[in-house]
Amino acid sequence: MMTLDKKDSINVAMKMIEYFKDFHRIDDYFRSRKIERVKDIPLPLPGMGSIEDEMFQDYNMHPAEMDFQICQIPLVSFDTMLEKTASFSPDENPGKTLKLVVKETNTNTIVGFIRFGSPLINSKPRNDYLGGVPDLDIFNKRAIMGFNIVPVQPFGFNYLGGKLLAAICCSHASREMLNKKYDTEFCLFETTSLYGNIKGASMYDGMKPFLRYKGDTESKFLLTLGEEIYKELKGWFTDRNKGEELIHKGASSRKLKMQTKMVSIVKSSLKEHDTKAYDMFVKAMDDATGVTTQKRFYMSEYGYSNAKDVLLGKTDKLELAENFERFELENVIKWWKKYSTKRYDKMIKEKRLRTELEVWNKDTMNKIDIIR
Repeated sequence: MMTLDKKDSINVAMKMIEYFKDFHRIDDYFRSRKIERVKDIPLPLPGMGSIEDEMFQDYNMHPAEMDFQICQIPLVSFDTMLEKTASFSPDENPGKTLKLVVKETNTNTIVGFIRFGSPLINSKPRNDYLGGVPDLDIFNKRAIMGFNIVPVQPFGFNYLGGKLLAAICCSHASREMLNKKYDTEFCLFETTSLYGNIKGASMYDGMKPFLRYKGDTESKFLLTLGEEIYKELKGWFTDRNKGEELIHKGASSRKLKMQTKMVSIVKSSLKEHDTKAYDMFVKAMDDATGVTTQKRFYMSEYGYSNAKDVLLGKTDKLELAENFERFELENVIKWWKKYSTKRYDKMIKEKRLRTELEVWNKDTMNKIDIIR
């Protein structure tokens, strides 16, 4: 392993400590990343429409009058609109990916964004459900994860839009789009709450039979470095490594592995040169790791009765459960309308209906709640 001299190891350690020092809760970190990412989104060209015009803004519309379709839009548009809508700045993940938007068809406007991806490699709630660690070759052909399930705001607040999107993730319509893209039959959908145990409830609670809570994740991990400091340190380490990057370009989860390698080099170098500085750095990284929280973990079996047996490789033939038809898109929407109507009517009665589109930009950065 590369070893830095005392001056360089302390210099890099202090840069990392300085970056992480103000993050006392996960929402502090989310806001910092959001500020960094949103400032790079280009303004629309003169005479061109704003992307905000494509987002749902008809707040006088009752949920009973709404209908929806799932569709795809150009990836650049999806990524930009998601960045401007989501509290958390999403990073791309290796493996499968499918990006969808949900449109309200009467207004032809977007109410939310969904990004599917390959499941996490390991998960305690999943392992408890399956009775152990599955054969990943079998499991990954049949399981998918919802990495981003983000309603346009205040559609999410006024209408329980997060529940609509999550239920659509569990619908046969979404599953069939995934089946077609990857030429397989998915039978398990997973997702986690964004804020973990710093928020008392998740938008995924109360969604049986579509989603069921399976426990809390146990993983703790060091927060990811921001774009600017990561780029600076990556280049610095490459120079010190005779022009060769610490992690080869074909590696999966490359940014995470690169950061882990940097931290490891700094730790080992400090331990050799300055034990007091080493102890300070280790504590700072432990503190930054402690900001992350356990997340609530949810699953859907898409209305199959033997999904677990298929995931474990005991059979490759899926069997329909009695409630299989409840997962049809029209039935999912009908389920949502019942709860959304109660929510919308309550917001009207209590005069709490929000009527201003919430998107992230330099003017709204300190006006929008990260946890919402």
